[in-house]
Amino acid sequence: MASALHAKLPELGERMARRIRSDVDAYRDESLIPYDSLRRSCTANADLLLNQLSRAVAQDPSPARETGRLRAEQGVPLADTLHAYRIGFELLWTEILLEARTHPEVTDAQLVSQSAEIWALFGRYAEAVAAAYRETTAELTSQRQARRSALVEALFTGVIADRTLWEAAAELGLPEHGPYVVAAAAAGAPGEEPLAGTEAALRHAQVMSAWRLLPDQQIGLIALPTPTAEGTCLRILRRARARVGVSPSFPSLRDTPQALRFARLALAGLRGTGPGVARFDDDPLAMVVVAAPAEAAHLVEVVLRPLINLPAAERARLLETLEHWYAAAGSATDAARSLFVHPNTVRYRLRRIEELTGRSLSDPRAAADIGAALLAVRRADASFSHRTA
Repeated sequence: MASALHAKLPELGERMARRIRSDVDAYRDESLIPYDSLRRSCTANADLLLNQLSRAVAQDPSPARETGRLRAEQGVPLADTLHAYRIGFELLWTEILLEARTHPEVTDAQLVSQSAEIWALFGRYAEAVAAAYRETTAELTSQRQARRSALVEALFTGVIADRTLWEAAAELGLPEHGPYVVAAAAAGAPGEEPLAGTEAALRHAQVMSAWRLLPDQQIGLIALPTPTAEGTCLRILRRARARVGVSPSFPSLRDTPQALRFARLALAGLRGTGPGVARFDDDPLAMVVVAAPAEAAHLVEVVLRPLINLPAAERARLLETLEHWYAAAGSATDAARSLFVHPNTVRYRLRRIEELTGRSLSDPRAAADIGAALLAVRRADASFSHRTA
C-alpha cells in the first residue's frame, strides 16, 4: 500500500496543497506562501510518513522541522501551521483507507493498528514542527531586537546617513518628521530597566517610541504626533517611578544626539534622590549649571564663598531663605509664609546675604548671579548626598 501511494506522491502533494490553501486562511496569500513552496512541503512530509510506515527506519523529523522553520520565517501563525499539518495527515490517512480497499488481504485489525501508529507519528512530527517554529521565532525575534537596538544606537550617536534616516524611522515605527523628545532614565543597577513597560504603555496611548538599555541608563526616542502627546508621555514617564530627564522637543532625527545630551543634563539636574521627571525646558538655568560643573564651582567661589564659610546652621538657614525667596518670585511675604516665619525675618536674612556677598538682590544681574550660584551649591550638595547614601 505504501509503495502504491509512493507512486502517486506528486499527485498527493498537489491535492494536499490545494486542500490546505482552501481550508486555512493564512495559506491563501500567494505572496506569503508561494504555491510551489507549499506543494513541495506537502510532498516532502507525505514522503516522510510513507517511508516511516513502509519500513522500520529511524524517524527523520527534518522535513517536519523544515516546515516549522519556513512557516516561522514567512510569519504564518503556529496554530495555522499545525492546522495545515493536520489536514495533510488526514488526507493521507484517507488515501491509505481507499488504497486498502483494493487489497483484500489487509484486515480491519491491521488498519486499526495502523491508525494508532499514524496518529502517534503525527503527534511526534507536529511536535517537531512546533519546536522548529518556536526556535526560529526566537532567533528572528533576537535578530530584530538586535537590529532595532543598533538602529536606535545609530540615531543616538549620529552615525547614520541622512538618506537612511527615514528608513531607520520606518523600521523603528517612528514618523519621518518630528516633533520628538528624548528621555533618559537612571538605572539602579547594570541591566536594570528603570522604565519597564513604558514603551508598551506609550504604544497603547498611540505614542510610538524606540528604546536602548545601557549599563547605567535607559534612553528613548519618543515621537509626539499630536499637541497632547507630550503631556501623555510625561504622565506615563511619571508613573514609572524612576528618575527621568526629558529633552526639549526637536523636529529632525538628525538632532537626536544633541537631544540626548539635553535629556541627560535634565536627569543630572533633577533635584533630590527620589523618583521624578525633569524637563530641560522647565529650568534652563539649572541645566546650564549642570552642563558646566567646573565653571559652576568657580561661580560659587566668586559669589557665595562668604556665605558658604558660615557655621552650618546659619549657612543652611540663609540658603533655605534664598531658595524660598526665588520660588516666591522675590516676594518676602510669600517666602515667609512658606518658611513659617515673619516677613521681617525674611527681609533681615536677605540683607544679611547682601552684606556677606556684597551684591544687592534688587539688582537683576546680581540676583541672577546669586541664583545661579545657589543652584550650583544645591547641585553639589545633592551629588554629595547621593555618593554617601
